[in-house]
Amino acid sequence: MEYGLVLRWLVAYGALAALGRPLAGRLLATLPGRGAGFALPTALVVLGTAIYWIGHLTFGPAALAAAALVLVALAVGAALDRDALSDRRVRLADAARPDRTTAEVAVVFVAAFVLLVAVRAVDPAVHPLGGEKFLDFGLLKSLNRATKLPPEDMWFAGEPVVYYYGGHLLTAVLGDLTWTAPRYAYNLSLAGFYATLVSAAYGLASAVARDRAESGRLAGLTAAFFVGLASNLVTAGRLAVGALPSSLRTEIARIVAARTRYAPEEVLAGVDPFSYWTASRVIPGTINEFPLFAWLNGDLHAHMMGTPFLLLGAAIAFAVYRPPPDRLRRRRLLAFVAVPILAGFQVIVDTWSFPSLFGLLALALALGSTDPWPILSRRVAAWRHARDDGPVGEELGHLGGALAVTVVAGVLGGALALPFLLSASGGREVALLAAAERSSLPALLLVHGAFLATFYAYLTDRLAVDRPWPLLGALLALGLLAITANLPVAILVGPLIVFGWVAHRTDRPVGFETVLIVAGAGLVGIVELVYVEELAGPLRMNTVFKTYTQVWVLWGTAAGVALPSFVRWLGGVSVPGTRSRWLRAGLALAVVLSTVPYAGLALSSHFQGATDPTLDATAFVEREHPDEAPAIAFVDNLSGQPTLLSAPATGREPESGGAPVPGMYSWESSPAASLTGVPTVAGWHHEVGYRGREPYLERVRDVDAAYTGPPERTVAVIETYGVDYVWVGPAERARYGNVSFDGVAGLTPVFENGVVTIYRVDEERLDTV
Repeated sequence: MEYGLVLRWLVAYGALAALGRPLAGRLLATLPGRGAGFALPTALVVLGTAIYWIGHLTFGPAALAAAALVLVALAVGAALDRDALSDRRVRLADAARPDRTTAEVAVVFVAAFVLLVAVRAVDPAVHPLGGEKFLDFGLLKSLNRATKLPPEDMWFAGEPVVYYYGGHLLTAVLGDLTWTAPRYAYNLSLAGFYATLVSAAYGLASAVARDRAESGRLAGLTAAFFVGLASNLVTAGRLAVGALPSSLRTEIARIVAARTRYAPEEVLAGVDPFSYWTASRVIPGTINEFPLFAWLNGDLHAHMMGTPFLLLGAAIAFAVYRPPPDRLRRRRLLAFVAVPILAGFQVIVDTWSFPSLFGLLALALALGSTDPWPILSRRVAAWRHARDDGPVGEELGHLGGALAVTVVAGVLGGALALPFLLSASGGREVALLAAAERSSLPALLLVHGAFLATFYAYLTDRLAVDRPWPLLGALLALGLLAITANLPVAILVGPLIVFGWVAHRTDRPVGFETVLIVAGAGLVGIVELVYVEELAGPLRMNTVFKTYTQVWVLWGTAAGVALPSFVRWLGGVSVPGTRSRWLRAGLALAVVLSTVPYAGLALSSHFQGATDPTLDATAFVEREHPDEAPAIAFVDNLSGQPTLLSAPATGREPESGGAPVPGMYSWESSPAASLTGVPTVAGWHHEVGYRGREPYLERVRDVDAAYTGPPERTVAVIETYGVDYVWVGPAERARYGNVSFDGVAGLTPVFENGVVTIYRVDEERLDTV
């Protein structure tokens, strides 16, 4: 086990957090704790943004030094800012809190980091099966070889990467800062992103709770649990079904199976044949991940790495939501500077959550009590205040102001993101989802049920309406919509939006947690209506996959505030009304117990029989593929980014019978390119989603012709793509049979071991014999 590396990364994270603390404190000065929990995300945004733009000129030690200098300069400037030093009101009001909260966040970070290091140490391998590890590690290795951004695509030689690679860029930068090889940086960065997410959830929930004079520590710990350890209801549901009488058990299993991805026998199987994988596939045609599953699976993937910055966006939205009108200058800086800069970086980390940052801003302004129009124009605000539009007109004007401010912020953020969006658009379009493809009520409840129970209990407890008939009418309309339009989600999350909005217009004690509830409800509803049409996955699989991760993080943080607040007696405050506090505690206990079995079973099975822990992501290659390991090491030791010719990972039936040719998600799918960052002419079939079907298949045909065609065709393909090395291994023999280049001059074997032969291309001698 590489304990020295673990300590080195903890020191690096601590140093970055120390530099980010003055920036986060200045940015989020109006929040309780002054941005505790967001020092590290803030530092990473500054460092990542600087290295991204500098990297388009040069990427290497000089660019890293320049980016680090930018971070240090901004941190020093924030620490010495006269306005910050003279803001006695903020400092005195929060004097006793920042150090304690910062220390708490640090403890949460270290605990989460150590947990994930332990998880990865017993399963560190970047296996291609069951995930995107070949993609993620290949991106990291490509960045390690790059001299300019964007890096060259390891599966589409000669062309830049069009995938969102910002998180991998941060991993490469952290690896350089700590002198860590990519094979170790992969797992240490996974642990770092997990710890950053969990500690950010702690910090935001703590600040929201303290804003309402409730226990910040309890809210933070509850949020850390929901975001870092909790799961959906699938595992608890299987336990519950197993406890039913046999006749009822069979009928329930049949009903659930008819409306989910599971077969009846899977529902009836209980948890004896437990697999951590099962709980992530609930709604047919979709992926329903939650953070613990994602980090157990171990992909260093964009939808995971973007989550801390999504919560940073939520914290900025909270700062916009909270201050009184005299904070106009600060609100403008947050809306028109901080949010666009964050969005400009988030688009290269996780493009899917780029719009969510502006959605959070819009909701914070719309649900906040302060008029948003002065942020955009004092004159318009004064004109509105002079009018008497009545309650409805006032509400519509407030909403219009929120949208207007968000549009301006979106234009600014879009301008920063435009260069990347133009290069990585991939021809994606938004399409309407057919009614037959929408999620069923049981499936939605299995995925979101714990959060829904928490939020309905919390909001109905705080809802006080003098005239309930309009509210009841809205709920009735949602019910009719759910029935007539085959839209079960309307009756599940529609009332959350209505309740959240109405609660903000009453005198009941709700706060920013309700903004997070409404935001998550909106995202759950949107993916039942529209999806992003792309070639990367069937129908809406990718849309639900990437959106539900955001929902979990937002709702998990909100639940951290809502659940302890609902059970207020646990914090030493008497429960209002006539409801029993024991019922409240019972609900809270039921929610926690229903979401915790997965963690217990998954972690215990994960560590069962673990030996020889290591963080080396490629140690498995020599152990499981000893014949190919030396060849991969040979390619890995090549300098620069030469171009490799190898079999494309498309998968097809061989022409002469036998076993099917492997496609994606198998060892034979471009191992040399994926594990070294040396680009191959045509790699994984993923490139169809990035480039389009025909451009990728044209390359596949060319590669096939180079291995099987006449010598003239082989030479033409090598020259067209500037091939420097030709790889002939098990995947090539499975696809093409016996490969021979006898009719081609200028191909010299430079590595042979009986399983893999690597030819070097001599451009001057390349010709047909």
